[in-house]
Amino acid sequence: MRTRILGLTLALAAGFGAGAALAQTKAPARNWNTTVTVTPQGHHVLGNPNAKLRLTQFVSYTCPHCANFEKQADAQLRLTVVATGKGAVEVRNFVRDPVDLTVALLTNCGPADKFFLNHAAFMRSQDKWIAPLASPSPAQRARWTAGAFAQRTRAIATDFKFYPIMASRGYTRPQIDKCLADEALAKRLAVSTQDAQENLFVSGTPSFAIDGELLAGTHSWSALRPQLAARMQAN
Repeated sequence: MRTRILGLTLALAAGFGAGAALAQTKAPARNWNTTVTVTPQGHHVLGNPNAKLRLTQFVSYTCPHCANFEKQADAQLRLTVVATGKGAVEVRNFVRDPVDLTVALLTNCGPADKFFLNHAAFMRSQDKWIAPLASPSPAQRARWTAGAFAQRTRAIATDFKFYPIMASRGYTRPQIDKCLADEALAKRLAVSTQDAQENLFVSGTPSFAIDGELLAGTHSWSALRPQLAARMQAN
């Protein structure tokens, strides 16, 4: 009897050991909605960087249609594309004007994992801050277009109340000013915009590409959604 009990005990111990080993080797599910990587060109990607499908958005922060797209599509993209690990979303800034450039300097400010929340903060509040762009005074126009680079971007940030937006995201005034003075980034954004125009034939915003193929005539979530769904199903 003692021998039988000892054998049973050893068997149970072996079973528990195997179960523990299995639990240790089973990796937890990856939260792709918190995974942000940066391409060699400096563009931010949300989701699995090795996903079979890559949706690229070409957006401008002073484009009302881009703001509408963000509000309509972001949650659905995160749920149906990013969370699955089968698709990823890349944002490329398509700079149209000095105000747009200033916002892009701020959304790109700081660690990569802050980009998409910075991006959403400006897009979703666009209707609250964009008003001065419609009818600027001569003095404002001069401040935005003349003088040293950092002087111009700080004037824009002041006139459009960008400092409080960034402060709500946890940035200090010195951090904000440092990002507003990043002329090297401004030049890279200009090169990226030119590349999108000349090589990908992007002519307006928002525009979209799937796996590097520009979707002609697609400038809204309602137009993009069925094409994206078909590609996701194919993958």
